[in-house]
Amino acid sequence: MSVQPGSQPEWNIRAAAAACGVCGSEFADGGPFFSRLRVVPGQGYDRGDFCPSCWNDDARRDAISVWKSVFRAPPPPPAEALKKETAESLLRHLIETGDPARREAVFVLAVMLERRRTLIEREVRMPDGGGKVRVYEHRGTGEAFVIEDPQLRLDDLERVQRLVAELLGGPAGSTAAPEAAAAPAATTDRANEPCST
Repeated sequence: MSVQPGSQPEWNIRAAAAACGVCGSEFADGGPFFSRLRVVPGQGYDRGDFCPSCWNDDARRDAISVWKSVFRAPPPPPAEALKKETAESLLRHLIETGDPARREAVFVLAVMLERRRTLIEREVRMPDGGGKVRVYEHRGTGEAFVIEDPQLRLDDLERVQRLVAELLGGPAGSTAAPEAAAAPAATTDRANEPCST
């Protein structure tokens, strides 16, 4: 399904379901499941998760991205504690607020988390309206993150690094973590494993 100019859905997070969207059977911890991402007019991105038995042409209909994952049962809730802002918590916060002025910081944080192997890039989309959208999956939780690639230029990087460092609680004049310095590498498409089943 194409995304019309000016109608690109906002960034989004969709947690993996605990059960198949067709038959309702619960996913086994460590077992395989399949995910489909599509665009629903007027609603934005819609994720569906399916057991291997229900993964068929109907499940894949209108998909803009599909992938296979291993289900991980959620860990028990952590004990209440004050935690320092991390790249992941900041990414989640910025995505939830949906501030377009922070889209470059969102992208750099996603690249940092990909290099730390927290996120896995599953798909790169080129919407009809132009630009580039990257679909990431959280390695631990199975959540899907849909993030616009601002296609940063080298001369933009230092400014965005400073912003990310400040948002993470660093000193005002510092640059972000070393992973952020490699952000321009993320603006070139990387090979993705296609979902062949």
